[in-house]
Amino acid sequence: MTDTAHTPLDLAHAAMESAPHDDAARLRFYERLADAELFLLLTEEARDENLSPELFELTDAAFVLAFDREERLAAFTGRAAAYAALSGRVIAGLCAGQGIGLGVNLDVAPSSILIPPDALEWLAETLTHGPKEEQARISELHPPKGLPESLLMGLDAKLATAMGLARSAYLVGVTYDGGGRGHLLGFIDPKQGAETALAKAVSEALTFSGVEAGALDVGFFNAADPMAAALARNGLRYDLPEPKQPAARPAPGSDPAKPPILK
Repeated sequence: MTDTAHTPLDLAHAAMESAPHDDAARLRFYERLADAELFLLLTEEARDENLSPELFELTDAAFVLAFDREERLAAFTGRAAAYAALSGRVIAGLCAGQGIGLGVNLDVAPSSILIPPDALEWLAETLTHGPKEEQARISELHPPKGLPESLLMGLDAKLATAMGLARSAYLVGVTYDGGGRGHLLGFIDPKQGAETALAKAVSEALTFSGVEAGALDVGFFNAADPMAAALARNGLRYDLPEPKQPAARPAPGSDPAKPPILK
């Protein structure tokens, strides 16, 4: 192996390997795989939206190869190679139904692994599941209690990938009119149109934490809404990362001390 620096995928793979009978560890690995940006090895440069992945025929199936760092892809090929940067979920969807597996970081990282076609099919199918929309009136909020640690960790990891989709979120216990009780993740100031993506992210955190899908509701609130203040008083806060702003680059010649160079 030529790269031993730990990526999120490396860490999740190591946890899975150290506990082969732990379903939760295996689910977390597949979640990290779905969320990761992967560099898919191609036979030639992509043209428009047409991709031609390099296929490797093994005894049982054909595999495409992907790496979670460009350097790892280069270390594997030993040459300049065409690739496409895609999320693991997109690659799983492309391979689903075609009897194709996925080789991840083969021979170049601690997370080197072959994902067989049936496992990739399962991942693609799991990622299609989404939340159901319902309406209910909240009568009382209280601090969250009794949620499994696996879910809290899963939410923390999943919301870290929701860059710029909302300002923050609060996890609270909730009582609804009629006496129903549960937990709610309330997003504050969601970006317009981001509600579906946020609800699906929470649904995936539940799925890959091994928790029943109905164990957590999702709501969306403006910061000026009185409910936002109530969430802050009672809830566990999550700050979603803000989008990185590109560094400003002065126009050539705008600095008199650094005139442009003519070549």
